[in-house]
Amino acid sequence: MDAEIRQFADSLMARNASGHTVKSYLGDLRQFHEYLTRTEDSEGNPKTFSVQELDARIIREYLGHLHWQNIEKSSIARKISAIRSFCRFLCKRQILTHNPAKLIRSPKVPQKIPNYLTVEDCVTLIETPDLNRPRGRRDRAILELLYACGLRVSELTGINIGDIDFGEALILVRGKGKKERLVPFGNHCHRALKAYLEERRSQTDAQSPVFLNPRGLRLTSRSVRNLVEKHLRAALRSNRLNQKISPHGLRHSFATHLLNSGADLRSIQELLGHKNLATTQRYTHLSIGHLMEQYDKAHPRAHTKA
Repeated sequence: MDAEIRQFADSLMARNASGHTVKSYLGDLRQFHEYLTRTEDSEGNPKTFSVQELDARIIREYLGHLHWQNIEKSSIARKISAIRSFCRFLCKRQILTHNPAKLIRSPKVPQKIPNYLTVEDCVTLIETPDLNRPRGRRDRAILELLYACGLRVSELTGINIGDIDFGEALILVRGKGKKERLVPFGNHCHRALKAYLEERRSQTDAQSPVFLNPRGLRLTSRSVRNLVEKHLRAALRSNRLNQKISPHGLRHSFATHLLNSGADLRSIQELLGHKNLATTQRYTHLSIGHLMEQYDKAHPRAHTKA
């Protein structure tokens, strides 16, 4: 089964699946394989398992094992998705005659409310870096771009200088599955990017990374998360901010603020690079909350008791 899992991973990469997806699916399938081979045969050797032995009963037993271990429903749902995709791959390769995971139901995952900041708190966080230092100007540009364009961290680190059109105020973004989209950015982001890039003395060709570390290499996603956390801690210590947020929280803030300001859901879907509108619809409850707040403030009979 190891060989088939490696072939499946190769097929995902050939289809331009994101590195995160490949890593997650690979880890989930290896855990599944470990479960299937956890016992020993009569001679004390590790049990072997052939993919031809896969059936719905075995998969259900594995799910029962996961529930017994108190694995979160969201993690179980992802593992089922990995197994289901793996079985589809085996069917396409005619290694299996039917997909044993096709009728396996995923657990109902509670919908999590995306965490986000107010507009004022976003400004506070963005203005935290010290602009008298080169690294501060870089960090300001990063924070401006995360919020101005609602980018994923992996999308931000993948941007090259040639992807930025300052004349049209557009950035070419490569999202999940290497899908490209154009995202506009505003004046504050424009100024922050210009201030950062104008002091760069090397690697200024079109294919050069926009954001570099002190060694002149492309900034990693982990580094971006660390710098956001650093500036967040600074803002919290100074009592200018009272809510924690992740880099992805700036993306949620971007979407929420657009929706609350009247942007339509389809446009936000395009800007975020969501494949399905259902993913974007997570933000509608936030808009409803905003509308209820405005109703309570403005409607003359909102507080009238029956």
